[in-house]
Amino acid sequence: MSKLYYSREEMQRLNTEKLQERGVSINDIAIIAYNQQYRYNKDIKMEDCVESVQKILSLRDIFHLVQLGAEIDRLVEEKAFKGPIQDIIASDLGVFGIDEIFGLDIARLYGAIGQTNFGDIDVNKPGIVAKLNEEGKAASAKCHTFLDDIVGAIAAAASTRVAQIWSEDEAAKLNKE
Repeated sequence: MSKLYYSREEMQRLNTEKLQERGVSINDIAIIAYNQQYRYNKDIKMEDCVESVQKILSLRDIFHLVQLGAEIDRLVEEKAFKGPIQDIIASDLGVFGIDEIFGLDIARLYGAIGQTNFGDIDVNKPGIVAKLNEEGKAASAKCHTFLDDIVGAIAAAASTRVAQIWSEDEAAKLNKE
């Protein structure tokens, strides 16, 4: 039997490797988180966004969603599914919605704001999310039906995490006064 349980460090490393295999870096995701939060807080730092992405990638539920979503996309590229589901996932059919459920589940880790941030990213498709979406819809053999939503949700969660940490720091400063 193969290994079933992984440490947080292993899950982060395996998720980072899986994303890199699919053309996504931690920095790509952190840029989206940074740009989303910078609209509201000019004091945020890119390092905080990178750290938040890394932290999120070390969580067990995120590990399972990244690994499963990337594998589904890969299997679609190999035309491994049978019946209508192959074409539905390959075309990223707008009324499919299961890929958005993956994204919402990730974003939900950070409450209503995380989900709102995911909605913003899902609609506006900034940075690497746009690239993945375009590659998946092009006549190429690439499928990113799940990955574009997963990446967008990780960015949304990281953005929300940074905002929460910042607001906690501000509250601590006020309490010292």
